[in-house]
Amino acid sequence: MSRSAASYITEVRRLRSRPRSGLRPIDSAAAAVVDALTAIVAGGVDLEAVLRLARTASPLSGPTETLAERAVVTAAGPRIAVAGGAAFTFGYAEHPELLAAAGAEVVTFDPLRDEKLPDDVHGLVIGGGFPEEHAADLSANAPLRAEVAALVTLGTPVLAECAGLLYLSRSLDGHPMCGVLALDTLMTSRLTLGYRDAVAATSSPLGPAGTRAHGHEFHRTAVRSPDEAANAWRWTASGAAVTEGFVRGPVHASYLHTHWNGIPGAAARITAAARDYRQARVAG
Repeated sequence: MSRSAASYITEVRRLRSRPRSGLRPIDSAAAAVVDALTAIVAGGVDLEAVLRLARTASPLSGPTETLAERAVVTAAGPRIAVAGGAAFTFGYAEHPELLAAAGAEVVTFDPLRDEKLPDDVHGLVIGGGFPEEHAADLSANAPLRAEVAALVTLGTPVLAECAGLLYLSRSLDGHPMCGVLALDTLMTSRLTLGYRDAVAATSSPLGPAGTRAHGHEFHRTAVRSPDEAANAWRWTASGAAVTEGFVRGPVHASYLHTHWNGIPGAAARITAAARDYRQARVAG
């Protein structure tokens, strides 16, 4: 091994010395590690050679959701609000793009800071993050929690993944949440981590029953739901059949993180559900 190669490996190993204590939100220390890795790659990798090699790869096979969902929109689309802020830091950048390509107007809101949703919202997307780190502050924002619950009562389509599932529950570590789902959630010492080959058990705005999706779980929280039966996804893990997540009317809430490029038509269906909700509210 050359001395330069050994020195780069030493640098990377040094970056791994930070203690790992499970799931953590992005903080300044993590940002510093990213900056250091950036410097290591910039100083030791021929990026132009990597790009030349990448250009020799054959085209990917399979569905291309981004182009398939583009449509000519002749009227203002439904407005779909996507959760963000410190408590909801995990989401795929392509999801808002796919919604916009399907004709939606995408806006954002911060459940920690915003006491109300943007005006005229017709759908919600509440993705992943670390609400357990901010449970007290999320709970303290009672006006927003009440507005989310009221919208669901009216039939607003909601897609919630992991952190979103916790936010829609009755409580998180004893702190009141939105109460959309009759279940309680809490932190545990057990890490649930893995890829899943899932099949939709119930139709929802994400897809009809039987829809197949590849996703992943990554959480230390657990659901306590004596009055709610899981019915969103089915998969097999370690030889055992698993049913996970909750579909309640237009609400789909699950621990499973999915990328909509792997679920053809997902963004178009979500946008259509939001459009239908808007039209029903106007007619009503």
